[in-house]
Amino acid sequence: MPAATFAAADLGATSGRIVLGRVGHGTLDLAEVHRFANTPVRLPSGLHWDMLGLYQGVLDGLRAAGRQAEIASVGIDTWAVDHGLLDAGGSLLGNPFHYRDSRTDGVPEQIWRVLPPEELYAITGLQHLPFTTVYQLAAAAGSPQLDAARTLLLIPDLLTHWLTGSLGAEVTNASTTGLFDARAGAWSKKILDRIGLAPALLPPLRQPGEQAGTLLPHTAAATGLPEHTPVTVVASHDTASAVAAVPMAGRNAAYISCGTWSLAGLELDAPVLTQASQVANFTNERGIDGTIRYLHNVMGLWLLSESQRTWAAQGLTADLPELIAEAARARPFAALVDPDAPEFLAPGDLPARIAAHCTRTGQTPPDGPGGYVRCILESLALGHRAALRRAAELAGRSIDTVHLVGGGARNELLCQWTADATGLPVVAGPVEATALGNILVQARARGLVGDRTEMRRLVAATQPLRRYFPSGSIRAWDAAAARLNLL
Repeated sequence: MPAATFAAADLGATSGRIVLGRVGHGTLDLAEVHRFANTPVRLPSGLHWDMLGLYQGVLDGLRAAGRQAEIASVGIDTWAVDHGLLDAGGSLLGNPFHYRDSRTDGVPEQIWRVLPPEELYAITGLQHLPFTTVYQLAAAAGSPQLDAARTLLLIPDLLTHWLTGSLGAEVTNASTTGLFDARAGAWSKKILDRIGLAPALLPPLRQPGEQAGTLLPHTAAATGLPEHTPVTVVASHDTASAVAAVPMAGRNAAYISCGTWSLAGLELDAPVLTQASQVANFTNERGIDGTIRYLHNVMGLWLLSESQRTWAAQGLTADLPELIAEAARARPFAALVDPDAPEFLAPGDLPARIAAHCTRTGQTPPDGPGGYVRCILESLALGHRAALRRAAELAGRSIDTVHLVGGGARNELLCQWTADATGLPVVAGPVEATALGNILVQARARGLVGDRTEMRRLVAATQPLRRYFPSGSIRAWDAAAARLNLL
C-alpha cells in the first residue's frame, strides 16, 4: 500500500497547530504547517476558551495543509474535561469555560453529598481534580445554558461536529469526565441518576479509528479540501494520543507525557480501583485498544511557562536557554515545592506564589529567576519520582525504563534530574508524541500500520530519541524527597 499523508489538528492549552504526517512502510515523517495561539478570554462570567477563534485556526491550518499535500484524513485531539453545550437546534450556548476558572471551587463537596468520593472512584477510577467535567456541570446547575442544553460535546468532539455535522463522544476523552464507568467502558447511568443529569445530554461513544464523517460542504470550501475528505476519530485526549506514540518495548516501561501537565504512569490492561489507589489520587483513563492509562497528574511545565510570562512582564529575562543555564549553576535543593499545591493552579504571578509557599514551609525563597527554575525542575523531578514509584506499587508492576515524551523532552535538565531522582534510565522523545499518536491512529484505520506494538516500533525507528542515565548520588534525591514530604 502506498504511503499517505494525514493531518493532525493538535490543540494544547496555550496553542494549536496542524501537523502533516506521511506514513508508509518504514516511513513516519512530520511537518508542522500552521500554528495559532490559544489565548483564554476573561469575561464577566469567568474564564473562557475562544472557541470560534480555535475553530478558525483549525480551518486555516487545514487550508495550509491542503496546499502542501493530498490529505487522506483529518484527526483532532485536545485537552480533556472542558466542553460545549448545544441547544435543540445544534447551536453552541456560549463559549466553553476554561478548566482553570474558579467557579468549581467548593463544588466537589456538593457532589459528594449525593455520591461519596469512595463510591465515585469505584465507578470512574478518576483522581480528584476540582475541574473535572462532572464538577463543572454541577457548578452550572440551574443556569439558563444548562437548562437549554440538549447535547454536551467535549472540545475535540465539538470541533469534529463543526467539521462533519456528526455527534459523538470519543472514549479516551469521555473517560476523563467523571461520568464514565471505568469497568464497563460506558457512560455511568448510576452517576447520571444521582446527579440528576439527563442521559440524552451525552452522545454515543466512539472508538479511536472510527470514521466520524466527511467534511461538510461549507467546511470543505473553507479549507479547500475535497468534500469527501474523512475525519477520523483518534485518541482525542491529547495524553491518550501521546501515550499511543510512546516507544515502549515491554511491560516494565513507564511514561511521562510532559508539557503543561506531567502525566506520569503506566499502561495497564484493567483499571486499579482499590481504596489505596483512591487515597493516592491515581486516575484510570482509557487509552487506545481498551488499555488503561494509570497515572497521576503532576503540575508540569505550566509552573515554568507561567513564571516566564511573569518575568517577561516585569522586564526580567524570560529566555529559556538562559534560564536553564542559570538553573544549572544554582545551588541544588535550595528550595523545594509541592508542584501539585492548589495555589499553583490559577494563572498569575507564579514566582510570588512559589516564594510564599517557601516562606510558609520554613524555607528561604529562591534567589533570582535561575533559582526559581531550579526549584521548579527539581520539584517536578521529585514529583515524577513519587508518581511512578506509587504507580508501580499500586499496580503490582516493576519499572525498568522511563519514557519522557512531549515538550519536556527538550529540557535536558528535567530529563537528567528525572533519571537521577528515579534512579532509572530515561528515554526522552519523541517531542511530537501527541501529533504522532493522532496520525498513527489515522494511518492504522487506513491499514498502513498494524497493532500498538508495530506503531511504537515505527516511532522508535524513525524519531530522534535521547537517553539519560542516572548520575551522582541517589542519596541526595532520597534526602530531598524526604524533605519535600515533610514540608
